Order: sequence, then C-alpha cells, then structure tokens
Amino acid sequence: MVVDDSKTIRKTAESLLSRAGCEVSAATDGYEALAKIAELKPDLIFVDIMMPRLDGYQTCALIKGNPRFAKTPVIMLSSKDGLFDRARGRIVGSDHYLTKPFTRDELIAAVESHKPSRAG
Repeated sequence: MVVDDSKTIRKTAESLLSRAGCEVSAATDGYEALAKIAELKPDLIFVDIMMPRLDGYQTCALIKGNPRFAKTPVIMLSSKDGLFDRARGRIVGSDHYLTKPFTRDELIAAVESHKPSRAG
C-alpha cells in the first residue's frame, strides 16, 4: 500500500511496484489508509510523512499500535533526509526510510528487504 497526499508520488510508486509484480493499493492520507489497511491487510505499507490531518508518524504509530498489524513493515517516505526525521520514524515503529524522490531500484530494494516469507 502506498499512502501519500501527492497524486504524482502515488501514481509513480504504484506504477513501479505494479511493474515489479506487486499488487498495489493506495490512500491519500492516514485516515483513508487506516480504513483500507483493516480491509485489505497489506504485506507492506509506504507512508509519506508530510500529510494533512494525520501525518505519517501518527499513521505509523497507529498501525504499529494495532496488534493485528504490528508486524506489517512500514516504510516512511519523506523529502527530508535528516537524522531527526529518521530517528522519529524509528521511534514510531517504521521499518525503513526512503527519501523522495526515490528511484525504482530503491523502491524495489525496500520491498525485497521486507518481503514476507511464503515458505511453509
């Protein structure tokens, strides 16, 4: 799932992930994402930090605070690349941090590194 208030970022990420064989859903903000996460149970969630109403940190904290989704990897997306932003992402439970604009390779590498094992 890709959560970003920027239509361009959502469409870019959806396109790159779809071409890599991923099934992608999207949400425009944290509230929409939380409703869709409960319904769709995604394997991986990309969350923009700077969003209206419910920012990425709050969204991540709510996802990780729910026992049903605590183990779902959350990757923060941000145009900021500061140590403080990365640390704050870790504090709320994010599993990875990508700086925008991200490349196709960075996006796919993030997916690969958090891919759930399908064995067994």
